[in-house]
Amino acid sequence: MSLDKALSDAMKTVPECVAAAYVDMSSGMLLAVKTLDSHPQEVLDMVAAATTDMFQGPTVLQVEESFKKSRGNEDSDHHYFQEFLVFSDNLIHCFMRTKTYPDHVLTFVTRKSANIGMVLAKSRMALDGVTDAV
Repeated sequence: MSLDKALSDAMKTVPECVAAAYVDMSSGMLLAVKTLDSHPQEVLDMVAAATTDMFQGPTVLQVEESFKKSRGNEDSDHHYFQEFLVFSDNLIHCFMRTKTYPDHVLTFVTRKSANIGMVLAKSRMALDGVTDAV
């Protein structure tokens, strides 16, 4: 199955989902995106950069290194930050690092009226299926 199809199918399972994106942070590329509305390419390109900053910005990496040092895991490639929920004026943004590819992030955007527990549960359930399409 193609990544585009996997994103489309996953969007149907996440409550009130209006967009989904798949980002490769190592290349800085937005590998796939599906939205109900159209958006300028410049805005879509910023999604990949913003996602990378959120998971791998310099301060975030410093915090992770501090955690590793305090836990005696300094040589580990493990990332402590796996998921972020961001609440904007009208939307919920759910960002999840994939298990198979730690430098990949799947994002779902839903209306703010969606049940946050269901958004998180359904997003997590969709993660492996979308990742399998990469």
